[in-house]
Amino acid sequence: MKSDLDHLPANKQRELERVVQLIFEEFEDAFALSKHEWKKKGRILKIVLYGSYARGGWVDEPHTAKGYKSDYDLLIVVNDKRLTDRVKYWVKVDDRLMREYGIAGTLRTPVNFIVHTLAEVNDGLAHGRYFFMDVAKDGIALYESEDTEFHEPKPKTPQQALAMAREYFEEWFPAAMRRHDFVRFGMEKGHLKETAFELHQTTESLYHCVLLVVTFYTPHVHNLGFLRTQAERLDARLTYVWPWSTRKERAMFEKLKEAYVRARYSKNYRISEEELNWLRERVEELGRVVHELCSERIAKLESIARQGD
Repeated sequence: MKSDLDHLPANKQRELERVVQLIFEEFEDAFALSKHEWKKKGRILKIVLYGSYARGGWVDEPHTAKGYKSDYDLLIVVNDKRLTDRVKYWVKVDDRLMREYGIAGTLRTPVNFIVHTLAEVNDGLAHGRYFFMDVAKDGIALYESEDTEFHEPKPKTPQQALAMAREYFEEWFPAAMRRHDFVRFGMEKGHLKETAFELHQTTESLYHCVLLVVTFYTPHVHNLGFLRTQAERLDARLTYVWPWSTRKERAMFEKLKEAYVRARYSKNYRISEEELNWLRERVEELGRVVHELCSERIAKLESIARQGD
């Protein structure tokens, strides 16, 4: 795997060194006093930069009207399946990275990360999942131990790829639409908090749908911000679903993102019918774009499969 960061400016190279340092600091602190033997043996085997900063083509335009910045995308590979539990073992890492970026300002670039075991990554490569194949091909190792080589990818045949894309679409898109049925029912009954949660679930299902159909992979998270970032890099049309030019518009997406927990468990979560209607219109637009992208992807795979017959 590549380990050369020479295509990045020196300040970005230094920043990524800092990111790796922070990840190891929080990881080691989390298990320093552990009495469980498996936790004592827990290790990070690899930290891989993937996405726009690995391939080139990142965007860093904080002073423009839109103020868009590409995130650092990292794959963290660990040696035990139990260590992939994001809630139990990675919340402090997440919080530290967000704090260093949003509050302390020691990081100038947001960081997203996913966590898998080496076996999971190699299984993804063995089954020809595009996401893992792209990581293996374009990714850059920021850290790796000596015994962490990825396996050789085994791409799916055109027919296998088509069958898998269809299967994912036929499972996830109708599931999202069933969630949206609950949204309509909740709006009619005036159940605002419950409707906000179902809107979140509709949105989450749509993002999982497009990621699975296009890449054969989706991270096992409920964070809409992370899912949105992963999905929007697939096609520019997804970036236009959510208006982002005003503070109010940005706050609306945050309110939807928070609904997964707060709409169910917090007495202080408030959302109006007007806000729900605005969000529902955006989620319906997301559904239209996801359907369009998935249909195009399946049509392309059908054409490739026919050429191979």
